[in-house]
Amino acid sequence: MKHVRIVNRSRPQAQPFQGGWCASFLCRLRGLAWRRKLATGEALVLVQPRPSRSGAAIHMLGMFFDLAVIWLDEDRRVVDAQLAFAWRSLLQPAQAARYVIECAPHHLDDFHVGDQIVFEDPSLD
Repeated sequence: MKHVRIVNRSRPQAQPFQGGWCASFLCRLRGLAWRRKLATGEALVLVQPRPSRSGAAIHMLGMFFDLAVIWLDEDRRVVDAQLAFAWRSLLQPAQAARYVIECAPHHLDDFHVGDQIVFEDPSLD
């Protein structure tokens, strides 16, 4: 799986975090389900074929931990951010989204609607 560095250009973080790039249907369907934990600084970026509210919806079935979920439009601007609870959430964004970032709950406050996000290839460093 390809990995990217997730950088919030609107609110720079002390330490940007890494995300797995998940563009296939099966990868998006599985997401982080059945994993026991999320490593510090780890995230998953779900890439939808086109912007959509229903297509960017996420489920928390098979999840053993809560997540911060950040939805981005085609221009990689944050359109919504919510806390998802293990085993009990089915969430969709307030607006159509093409990218979904799933990360640790403490990152929820790192993103606000309108923030510009950049995905950088860490292998180019």
